[in-house]
Amino acid sequence: MPDSSQDLRNKILGRKGENLTRRYLKRRGYKIIARNYATPFGEADIVARKGDIYCFVEVKTRTEDAFALPSEAVNAAKRRRYYNIARYFCAARGEEVPVRFDVASVTDGRLEYFENAY
Repeated sequence: MPDSSQDLRNKILGRKGENLTRRYLKRRGYKIIARNYATPFGEADIVARKGDIYCFVEVKTRTEDAFALPSEAVNAAKRRRYYNIARYFCAARGEEVPVRFDVASVTDGRLEYFENAY
């Protein structure tokens, strides 16, 4: 079944937020390890590395007319999913690595970035 026009708009909006976040991270010296890193537990929008720390970044993108901040959509279930994604990442690498969980909140092209969000 094809995506509805609203689904397609949401995907395009989300992709723009992810692209903005990747540019932001690169300008600050991060190396992008993966985008849309898929695991059996779900998908991490961005996996980046700065120094020896791997950052798992959830990107939430909204338009100005949204009722809440994008970052408020990162609930307990999503945090648990990201913890499992990070465990899977470490297991796949065969090593324990220091990890951090960040959230990028994008509203109408404006980025607010939260390191160690949870």
